[in-house]
Amino acid sequence: MKRRAIFWKHYFLQGMNPAIRCLILSDVIWRGSVGFIGPIFALFIAGFIEGGSAEVVGVSMSIYLFTKSLFQIPFATIMDRIRGEQVDFWFMFSGTFASALLPLSYLVIHTPMQLYVVQFLCGIAAAASFPPFMALFTKHMDKHKEGAEWGIYYTLTDLCTAMTAALGGVMAVNFGFQALIVVVVLMGLIGSFVLFPIRFFIRQNTSVK
Repeated sequence: MKRRAIFWKHYFLQGMNPAIRCLILSDVIWRGSVGFIGPIFALFIAGFIEGGSAEVVGVSMSIYLFTKSLFQIPFATIMDRIRGEQVDFWFMFSGTFASALLPLSYLVIHTPMQLYVVQFLCGIAAAASFPPFMALFTKHMDKHKEGAEWGIYYTLTDLCTAMTAALGGVMAVNFGFQALIVVVVLMGLIGSFVLFPIRFFIRQNTSVK
């Protein structure tokens, strides 16, 4: 019985330090917001972008992934050069906040080129937020619980994304893509602001290498 209690408490973010708890909760909410629209993004492009086609979908996703991949290392290098967890936090928060707001652009764009620009900006925002998130998560993991905390992170983010993926399709059919995007933005903003309490648990010193 005791083992089972310990196992189930992981789903409620118990038994870990506050910094890790905030990081996991933030990404659960933020990734959940992305889950609303991710699986049906191609339908959005087909319905709201002039000339929306499989080609436009593929190019837009490639732009996002190429941009994220190319800019992650430069951002990570800058953060390593300006050492300090406060720097990591502000890179992470800025990128997450921008990622939460950018889907609003989907409400006003109409051409493939506009979509490509938005996807490029989304890639920049993701590149700015991912390395510092991983750095802070790694630095603040509880000793001898590294495997469990990574497992909790991926389990909860995947579960939330799975649920919102199903809900996103239902909401798009019943309320429209515009309402769905507003929900995505609001949920993403909540996820970004959940990061703020981490500032009380990270080191304040900053140095330039």
